[in-house]
Amino acid sequence: MLHWGVSYDLTLFSRNNLMKHNLLLLTLMIFVLGSVQVTAQTVKKPFNGTDLAGWKFNGNQENVWKTGFLQADATTFTVRPIPENFQPRPATQGQGQGFARTFAPVLANAVDIDWNRATPRKGVDIYTEEKFGDCTVKLEFLITKGSNSGVYLMGEYEVQVADSFAKPNDKLGQGDMGAIYSATAPKLNACGVPGTWQSYEIDFVAPKFDASGNKTANAVFKKITLNGVVVQENVEVKGPTGGGVTMKEAPTGPLMLQGNHGPVAFRNIEIIVNE
Repeated sequence: MLHWGVSYDLTLFSRNNLMKHNLLLLTLMIFVLGSVQVTAQTVKKPFNGTDLAGWKFNGNQENVWKTGFLQADATTFTVRPIPENFQPRPATQGQGQGFARTFAPVLANAVDIDWNRATPRKGVDIYTEEKFGDCTVKLEFLITKGSNSGVYLMGEYEVQVADSFAKPNDKLGQGDMGAIYSATAPKLNACGVPGTWQSYEIDFVAPKFDASGNKTANAVFKKITLNGVVVQENVEVKGPTGGGVTMKEAPTGPLMLQGNHGPVAFRNIEIIVNE
């Protein structure tokens, strides 16, 4: 009986410890789950694959933005009209006779291939009617040899699009592909061959303002990934980088695509915002 009593007491002690342990784990789980913030995300697709609905123009140059099928290489850039009753399909890339072809419509600035002649032919910039703050922008683009464009977050902060193919890393500047224009050069050269599709993923934090409209925090490019390579990280910009829609800072702004420096096409444009 004595041995049984000792065994019983030890078992009771173990059960009590087990209950306390489980209660502690449950309390910890409740605390952790209560601390986790679940953020819903919405993917905006400002290009409808058909026309320029939802876009505005910036500047008084010639408007040569078009939607259509692109046929291009390093020195050729042709946008063919979209047939009536066309049903868009996911964009894919094929090769034929040296051309980069897309089988879904693109948004293209169809300025002359020799835009940079003695008297340059320039077009207008294009920007979304909808405005955004903190967001991640994903898109694909194609430029010809020597062409130049830009992706403007909030219409004011430019990530450069330029033909910097094969330029040495130690020669890269604030106007090269992957640069935040007039702010920072890219870490390295991840620029693709002109006439082929390339990609950007831009993780951006908008500037912040107090109730009186005073800026309390600068805009930050958390990460810029060019063709799968990280070329910028945690770059704070103190103000607009030049050539923007208003040249003023605000809590939100549009996505702008530069169209006054040569042929460029865009596709698969996504703006991911937190709600």
